[in-house]
Formats: sequence, structure tokens, C-alpha cells
Amino acid sequence: MRIRDRIGLSREHQRQAAWVMELSLIGFVFVGIDRGNAGIVINSLVGLAVTQLPPLLERDYDLTMDPALVLWITLAVFLHALGTLGPYQNIWWWDHLTHALSSSLVAGAGYAFARAVDEHTPDVHLTPAFTFVFILMVVLAFGVFWEVIEFVVSGVAAALGTGSVVTQYGIGDTMLDLVFDTVGGLIVATWGTVYLTDVVGQLGSYIERGG
Repeated sequence: MRIRDRIGLSREHQRQAAWVMELSLIGFVFVGIDRGNAGIVINSLVGLAVTQLPPLLERDYDLTMDPALVLWITLAVFLHALGTLGPYQNIWWWDHLTHALSSSLVAGAGYAFARAVDEHTPDVHLTPAFTFVFILMVVLAFGVFWEVIEFVVSGVAAALGTGSVVTQYGIGDTMLDLVFDTVGGLIVATWGTVYLTDVVGQLGSYIERGG
């Protein structure tokens, strides 16, 4: 049984929740403009761009996502943008929450692609153990890449005397971020089959058609 079935969240309610969060992201942009905070504006605009990926994939590649997956994506970018309004500075666990959620999206994308290739490419066979490790490696690689981006952007902003759109708090925070990245990857590696089967099937069909 899926989580939405346990809590009684219908597909329509999931769509409505995602829509409300998208509207909130637009509101965050105006909050950032009002505060003169480029970080809020940029992170909110990036979040809005990410929420447009599901309809873009459906329109251009015939990949239709379950409302739960759309809600998952929207929630991840929404919480990140919301964090720039204050929670990142005032709530100690907010950064860890958003890292775990964002890494779960990266893991989900890696899992769906690997399974699709495995199931629909005759010459490729990925064992469950290899798939599990592959997902974790993808998550950790992306996590390290993101931490490097945070370090570089924060360093450049400090050198120029301008505000940074991302914040780097030191080596201890970086290691904790990677730990929570791993948590997100483990969740997807363990339960990905339940929630990503439809996407895997559609990706597999796309691969068989040769794009």
C-alpha cells in the first residue's frame, strides 16, 4: 500500500497541493524582490522551473508522471525555496531535511533510468545489489558536486562582497549534508519499486522506440 492510500490523499488532492506550492513559489519571488534578496528570488525561480519539468516531459516525450511524483518534486523545491526565507538560518534541521528530500529525487531519477535500461535493453542485466550501489553512488556524486558548487559560489560572493544565493557553513555541515543525502538515496533504493514502476515502464518504452 502506498503512503497516499494510508493517509487518504486522493490524486486530485495531490494535484491541488502541488498547485498551491507552485503559487507559493511565485509569492516567494515577490517576497525576495521586496526584501532585495537575490538568493530568495533566484532559488524560487529555479524551483518554479523545476516544477515545469513534468508537463514538459509529458508534452515532448510522452512521459506522464503520477501526481504523487509531481507532488514529491514540487515539495522538494518548495521546501528549499521556503528555507531561504528564514528556516535555513533559524531551524537547525531544515537543511538536513531538504538535502534528504532533494537527494531522494536524484536517486529516483537514477533508479528509474537504471531499471528502464535493465528491463528494456537485452544486452544489459543489472543485479539488485548493483542497482542499490549504483543509486547510492549517483546520490553521493551529485551531493559532492553540489557541495563544491556551494563552496565556489559562496567564495566568489565573499570575494566580490555580494550576497550569495547558496550558503556553505563549513566542513562539519558538508559531511552532515552528505549523510542526509545518503539517507535519501537509501529510501529510494529500498522502496523505489513501489513508487517508480510506472515511470520505469514509460522510460523503457521510450528506450525501445529509440527516443
